[in-house]
Amino acid sequence: MTLSPLNKRRLENFKSNKRGLYSFWIFTLLFFISIFANFIANEKPLLIIYNNQFYFPVINEYSETTFGGDFETEADYRDPFVKKLINKNGRLIWPIIPYSYDTIIRDLNVPAPAPPSMKNWLGTDDQARDVLARLIYGFRISILFGFTLTFFSMVFGVSAGAI
Repeated sequence: MTLSPLNKRRLENFKSNKRGLYSFWIFTLLFFISIFANFIANEKPLLIIYNNQFYFPVINEYSETTFGGDFETEADYRDPFVKKLINKNGRLIWPIIPYSYDTIIRDLNVPAPAPPSMKNWLGTDDQARDVLARLIYGFRISILFGFTLTFFSMVFGVSAGAI
């Protein structure tokens, strides 16, 4: 693929603008991180090794009975009883942020809204939900909405202009 001389000049102008170039790379990194939000911030473990079998709760739903529990409903991996069942014959591997955007954190040491801590890097909001997890998920929704809106505006605009 070769660029026209005009596009080459535009690309060189963009590369010469250091703030614009750094902003582009930061935006790209943040967008890439937000695309994988379910693997970075989630209340379900990434991987469970139980009785030498691998389970991926982020991708599939598993009932509590799979791990020796009593209920046929999806396992609540934050429940101490379920954690104890799994840790007896296996182990859990959690994401970096063990909370989803809507997870209410019930074991805070201080009342909500809590300040930043090692457990909640940006603290919690007034309803005891992790701010960083909400920020990652919200960024993904906002950017994908903007891209979708831009795409459809372009398609309809070009079609209307061509007609």
